[in-house]
This record gives sequence, C-alpha cells and structure tokens, in this order.
Amino acid sequence: MEKFDAIVVGAGTAGCLASKTLAERGLSTCLIENKPKELIGTKICGDALGEHHLKTLGLEKPKGGELETRIEGIRIFSPDEKTIFTIAHEDFIGYLLNRHLFGQWLLKKAVDKGTTLLDSTKFLDLKIKDGFVTGVIAKKSNGSKVELKSKVVVDSSGFLGVARRKLPEEMNIDTVIENRDVEACYREIRQLSHETENKKYCDIYLNQKVTPGGYTWIFPKPNAKVNVGLGVCMNKNFPNPKTQFYEHIMKRPLFEGSKIITSGAWFDPTRRPLDNMVGNGIIITGDAASLVNPIHGGGIGPSMLSGFYAGKVISDALEKGKANQESLWSYNNLYMQSYGKKQASLDIFRMFLIKSNDDDLNYGMSCKLLTEDDVLKAGLGDEFHLNITETARRVFRGIKRMRFLNKLRITVNMMRQVKAHYYSYPKTPEEYNEWRLELVKLFNNARARLLE
Repeated sequence: MEKFDAIVVGAGTAGCLASKTLAERGLSTCLIENKPKELIGTKICGDALGEHHLKTLGLEKPKGGELETRIEGIRIFSPDEKTIFTIAHEDFIGYLLNRHLFGQWLLKKAVDKGTTLLDSTKFLDLKIKDGFVTGVIAKKSNGSKVELKSKVVVDSSGFLGVARRKLPEEMNIDTVIENRDVEACYREIRQLSHETENKKYCDIYLNQKVTPGGYTWIFPKPNAKVNVGLGVCMNKNFPNPKTQFYEHIMKRPLFEGSKIITSGAWFDPTRRPLDNMVGNGIIITGDAASLVNPIHGGGIGPSMLSGFYAGKVISDALEKGKANQESLWSYNNLYMQSYGKKQASLDIFRMFLIKSNDDDLNYGMSCKLLTEDDVLKAGLGDEFHLNITETARRVFRGIKRMRFLNKLRITVNMMRQVKAHYYSYPKTPEEYNEWRLELVKLFNNARARLLE
C-alpha cells in the first residue's frame, strides 16, 4: 500500500492549487484524477477568471495561450433588454480562459513541485478508521483497485463531491446539496459567421421565462468565437436547459450561420459555502464545498483560493502533529473571512432575484429601483446603505412597484445580518453547532420572506 502525506481527489483548479501548495512545502502528495492527463483542464463552464485572483495567489500571468481574451467588466441586460447595467470594477476585470490550457498550466505547476499524478484513476471510497479519514480506494483504467494511505485527504472532485458524499454523519459536514441550490447548465463554444461587436464585456441576460432562477451568458472569445450558455434553477419542475437554449438563444441573429465547436451540460452549486468544510483527516475544496459565486456562477477563482488555503493549513497542521478537525479548522476561518461571507450574503441576493418577475426587473432596472451601484456593491459583498433621502427617491419612483421595493429593503437588511454573522464564524469546532443553528434560522427566515 502506497503512503503519502496528502491525497488530493480531483485535478481541477482547486486540486492543482492544493497539490502545488502541499508539494512545495515538502509534503509527499498524490493527485488522483479520473481523466487521462492530456484531458485535464477540460470542463463545461463560463471560463471567466478575475485578474485579482492571480494577484491574490501570487501567480504570474500565463503566456502560452491560457488567457484568451481580456475582459473589462460585465453587462447585465434586463428581461426586455432595454436597460443595461455596466459593471466595470477591478473585481470584474479579468480574462476568458482557454480552459484546457489553463488546467494543464496549473497541473504542470503541481507536478513540477513534486506531486505524484495518478491520472485515469477513479475514486471509489474513503478509508476511515477510528473517526479519521486515512486514505482512499481507487480504480485504475485497467480495472485494478489500488489502496492509498495518507494523513489527510482533500476532496477537490467538483460538484459531485465524491469523497464528501462518503463521509459519515458524525463528521458534521453536509454531504448532500439540495436541488434548489443548484443550477442545471448547458453551454456551447460557437464559431460565429462574423466578429461580434462586443469584445470587452461578459454579457448576462436576465429572463425568468427563459432561465427561471438563472441567466443566459454570452462571453466573447478570439477569432469570432463565443462561450454561450444558460443555467436554470433546479427547483420543482425546472425546464431542460438545452431545450431552452435552442428554443430561445439560438434564435438570436448573432448565431445565424454559426457552428458548434464544443458543447456540454453540467451543474453549478450556487449557494453559500458548506457551513463546515473540515473533518478528521479531510478538507473539502472548490465546487465540492459549494464555493461558487451565487449570482454569476463563477467558481474558478474561489476554487483556486480554497486549494491554496487547504495546502497551507494542512502543511501547518502536519508540522505540529496530526490533521484532525481542530488543527484544520483555520481553513474554515480563512475562507469564510476572505470570500465566504461575501458568498453567503450573495445567496440572499440570489433569493431576491429568483422571486423577482420580469416586469419587476424591467421596471426596477429602468427606474433605478435597483441600481448599478446596488449590483456592484452586492457583487463585491459590500453593504447597501439606503439613507432616508435615497429611500424616499426610490419610493417615489417605485410607487407602482412597492412590493418589489419592499423585497429589496428586506434583502438589504438580511444580507447585512448574514454578513455580520459570518464575522463571528467560530474559531474552534466546539463553538460551531451554536453558530450554525443561528445561521440556519437566518436562512430559513430569508426563504420565508423572499421566496414564499
């Protein structure tokens, strides 16, 4: 049986950053991945990455074609497409990636630091002994099983969370993500018949009839190509995203004469982070921990950040002794204070958008009941400050939409409450259950007031 200090399950952005960080700190690290090495990096997503994430992680800009297009911000279109909010801020400036090349670039960094890669290897189960995760059982492409022992396992397996789902209840980590917190997505890379006018912005289209609880995206790529897709909330009888795509999006004049380059469907967990992401001998990262922006669905940056934090915390824990829940707990604190509190407050804003009908959104955006500054502050995780004068102006403009305006007021207040609660995220596991009970109350209240 092979032994490692750490085993990372999944060679996505989180897994590669975790492996790189662990290996460069001198830990023997094994990275297992179901895909063959040459396909690592391929994934169905929007392919957008904020430039600030590279700076935060101390990563240089790759120069081998990984960064395809520089983006200057996002544009949000009202359902009738008569109002456009342009959000141009450093947090929304970045790149459209060649996802495959970018994944290969991250993988090389991990392997160059000494990570052992086991590609074409499927995770089967966790090895658990005396309440500790002690390794994994996997299957190679030839069908043979392999058992790997480790001091800690990192689940970076994406939305499926294959290791997380195997955890016993006593680990106190949520193993199931509810459908109401998941978007079903369909995406294509298309070659257009002509160059698009927009080369600077990621365009997002709101329309509850086309994408209930979600949105359509059209992101520019070089040489008259686009990344185009849509997501719908998997709540109750949700429509098939591919059907919606062809019935609505492909009828746009932009796509006349266009051709498919690649296509595919996937799932995006658009909710707050898992309330706890660590247990004895295990850390959950990336999409497996629901580390995706609840509004625009971007998960590459947060996944990379979580992988880096996981590597740092694990190496510190093993240097001092063993990787139990207590010694790994600071991973929760690092993520919640840097990105998690913002993500949780945006989960409240997501509820507000889900229940806003197209008429409300058209009126609210055109009459500035909901402003560009509101969306920017929400996207940054900043608090809204609706003073008396500003509130009076909105009430005057929104006399026909008082219910919408009242929902916005409730949303602002609840976002503030949730964010404040995350500032008190427990420093130790012993304080966690009490903190989580209060969090569940906050979210249940938000659902009752915003969704019902």
